[in-house]
Amino acid sequence: MDFKIKICGLKHPDNFAAISELQPDYIGLIFYKNSPRYMKDSLTPAMVEETKSKKVGVFVNAAPDELEEIIKEYNLDAIQLHGQESPEYCLKFKERIQVIKAFSISNDFDFKEIAAYVKVCDQFLFDTKGQLAGGNGYAFNWKLLERYEHDVPFFLSGGIGLENIEEAESINNMYLYGIDINSRAELSPGIKDSVIVRKLINKLRNKKL
Repeated sequence: MDFKIKICGLKHPDNFAAISELQPDYIGLIFYKNSPRYMKDSLTPAMVEETKSKKVGVFVNAAPDELEEIIKEYNLDAIQLHGQESPEYCLKFKERIQVIKAFSISNDFDFKEIAAYVKVCDQFLFDTKGQLAGGNGYAFNWKLLERYEHDVPFFLSGGIGLENIEEAESINNMYLYGIDINSRAELSPGIKDSVIVRKLINKLRNKKL
């Protein structure tokens, strides 16, 4: 299976251009000011528009009006919601833009909690529960995904790098839609190692090479 590839957390113009040249399916842009990967002060809409990848805005409990403005300003293709956004919040955007709702997974996570989001999201993203809203750098127990019984496709996120990419690919769940790569491919927060990213993309696209 060919998974969608999402590289998240870019913030510097040169690095953004270098990763864009590798043509991942999605590039994640973090608009959460408390994140070390916050990019709005360094990447302009004109810079972002150059990419051929789908542009995903990552938000944490943003006011709807603020989110609307950024969608238009950066011509986003999708939004990724990493906070406590309600199903009603997701529904406001569902008909106009791709909606990805993120959930932080711990060993006691109950997948029944996401039932209310099934009809209002295009994809889910399962990340590791940690101190940060994302980019904690380590993986959750992927065996927990055996409990996932909904039919919404999902991105797998959290601590994915060269050392475990093959394990991530081999997860036996028909709704695994994409692989989200962030901190394990970084030189520092917001700066991706283009060599590592290229290797990861080549591994994930080996059937296409």
